[in-house]
Amino acid sequence: MSNTALLLIDVQKGLDTPYFGRTQSNPDASNNIANILQHWRKLQLPVIHVQHCSIEPNSPLREGQAGNEIQDKAKPVEGEPVFKKSTNSAFIGTTLEHHLRSNQIDSLIIVGLTVEHCVSTTTRMAGNLGFDVTLINDATSANEHVDFSGDVIDAKMIHRVSIASMLGEFCNVLDTADLLAMQSFE
Repeated sequence: MSNTALLLIDVQKGLDTPYFGRTQSNPDASNNIANILQHWRKLQLPVIHVQHCSIEPNSPLREGQAGNEIQDKAKPVEGEPVFKKSTNSAFIGTTLEHHLRSNQIDSLIIVGLTVEHCVSTTTRMAGNLGFDVTLINDATSANEHVDFSGDVIDAKMIHRVSIASMLGEFCNVLDTADLLAMQSFE
């Protein structure tokens, strides 16, 4: 398992605000992320954080805003790298791919926020770059969206469609309990 890293994407305070949508598909995502992170650290496996640093003037994720901070449950500890990005992909404008390859990491367990944006983009790109990717369904969340017709699309539907559109093509999908119950993690 030393060649498998836990990749936490944008687990930031600002993504829990109405700025990004009125409802979330999975209010337990942060707790599931924290449980996986605690387990991963206990096993002394590689942990990598990604932090979105928006360039949008009013974004809660802009550097210097309180919302840019990583949530307390997922704060990096010494030795855990943090890759800062301003796009949806953790691979664009960062040295993440170089870091993974130079550390012989070829498998990723991905958790984070939000599944329809940065999690999806990073997962798709990781798969295209040849990494073996497992996305943890209940350790991510989506927000509701308004479509081009003005109709509101429910957050749970956004979540389901986002996961379904990646399943098998870009990644495998597990829930937190299934990941933690795997024999290689016991």
